[in-house]
Amino acid sequence: MSTASEAEKSAVNGIRTALGIGGVLAVIVGVLILVWPGKTAAVVTAIIAIYAIAAGLVYAGLGIFSKTKGGWARVGHIVLGILFIIAGVVALFNLAASTAWLALFIGILVGIMWIVEGIVALSTLGDASSKGWSIFFAILSIIAGVIVLFSPVWGVAVLWWLLGISLIVLGIINVVRAFTFKGDL
Repeated sequence: MSTASEAEKSAVNGIRTALGIGGVLAVIVGVLILVWPGKTAAVVTAIIAIYAIAAGLVYAGLGIFSKTKGGWARVGHIVLGILFIIAGVVALFNLAASTAWLALFIGILVGIMWIVEGIVALSTLGDASSKGWSIFFAILSIIAGVIVLFSPVWGVAVLWWLLGISLIVLGIINVVRAFTFKGDL
């Protein structure tokens, strides 16, 4: 067996393993979202809080130990680091409130983005090859944005469930792909 063939087989096995592990993890997270939506959201919030603390330490470290940055850049990095650390610690110690706030924030953000997306679709109507579909998309996007904007927690709950369902479906598909992947490398 040639070295190229062995390398190709190894690459295919690596891809199959990655597809399988990724698929199983997606299914697990999807099931967790559907079975324990609030607890899973709290875990996601905790992960974001821990990330904020880690990012804060990095920013503070850059400000403290950087020899190439000027004084104000170093102070800015230190202040940003401290803010990240405080936000992360406050979020961890108030996990339920932080999870609710994050859901509200995301709901409002998604609502605004969908409204803006609908307006942008209308503003580019002259360039659209299918004006009917563009108008339909714009109206649907604006209506969905307004609905989510006026009830952001409900909107996020629906999006959270859709995410859980999507993760399960896509995870199963990836597990199947892992077993059927032949690899034309």
